[in-house]
Amino acid sequence: MRCPYCGNADTQVKDSRPTDDASAIRRRRICPDCGGRFTTFERVQLRELLVVKKSGRKVPFDRDKLARSVMTALRKRDVEPDRVERMISGVVRQLESLGESEVSSDQIGEFVMEGLRLLDDVAFVRFASVYKNFSAADDFRSFLADLSHDGQGPAED
Repeated sequence: MRCPYCGNADTQVKDSRPTDDASAIRRRRICPDCGGRFTTFERVQLRELLVVKKSGRKVPFDRDKLARSVMTALRKRDVEPDRVERMISGVVRQLESLGESEVSSDQIGEFVMEGLRLLDDVAFVRFASVYKNFSAADDFRSFLADLSHDGQGPAED
């Protein structure tokens, strides 16, 4: 693993342990050249996934990009990081278990919305507003009205 500080290709693992949900190995590393310390995560990847965008363009699936969009929806919300990580891992497992090497961006969005709906009401609506491209307050009202009518409203705590 390359050192993020000095670029040295030879770093040493000082500690390895599983994450709380045992879906990854957390490794603490140190660079012998600059002394920099950093953490890496090692996860099982069942298959290489390609995301098919709405334009038809295909790009490699990026777990970090998924995590960033979830964290954006959760900004300033009091949700435990472990719950967020479990939700993201669950979405990735769902995608991998589809049995396809290509997955649509719509399918990813649906899985994320499902996970956020169970995690945090506000984050769910925030994500939905971007995913469904809301452009006016009426879009929010009709979305929330639809949710309350079909019994899939935001989760109650």
